[in-house]
Parts: sequence; structure tokens; C-alpha cells
Amino acid sequence: MSMSLRLLAISAAFAFAGAAFAATPQASTAAPAKARTAQQQRMVDCNKQATGKKGAERKTFMSSCLKGGRVAAAAPSARETQQAKMKSCNVEAKTKALAGKARKEFMSGCLKGAPAH
Repeated sequence: MSMSLRLLAISAAFAFAGAAFAATPQASTAAPAKARTAQQQRMVDCNKQATGKKGAERKTFMSSCLKGGRVAAAAPSARETQQAKMKSCNVEAKTKALAGKARKEFMSGCLKGAPAH
């Protein structure tokens, strides 16, 4: 019985010592934050701008950005330009009131970049 009381007392002592140690401020051990180098800051900025890009598009963008290329705005991807073409061709077909085969032919030519009829 006295052995279990001793273990209980020792466990309590360690628990209180651990709590006291954890509560003490450790200001002297924290290293001051180092300022980023220009390259590190550029990496952070480029990473923020590259959100949403994946694969080869991201790799190309990051390479250009880190070299100091166009940082503010990246060239639109092929998908974005195709979507823009689809929208403009749809609007044009709607204004011309095209339907059926005529609309299909017009849309095909418009998306290929053929001049308007």
C-alpha cells in the first residue's frame, strides 16, 4: 500500500512540475522572424497568382513569373479563349436568329475563325 501511495505522490509531483514548466513564457528561445529574400518574396507572390492553374500551365506561369516576366496578368489559356469564342459566336447566331442547319454551319465556321457571311 505504501508503494502505491509513493507512486501516486511522485506522479502528482511530476504533473504539477509539468504544468508549471508549460506555463512559463519561453521568450528567450523563440528565434526572431527572418526577413524574406527578394527571391523568396517573389516565390510567395507568384504562388498566390498561380492559384487555379495546374500542370503545364502552372509550370509555365511560375517559370515566367519567377524570372520576372509578366506577373500581373497571365495569358488566357486555350480553354478560356475557346469559351470566349463560343460565347461570342452564340450571341452572334442569336442576333441573326439562326436555327437548325444554318446555325450549325454558322457556329462551325465562327468557331474556326472563318469570316462572317
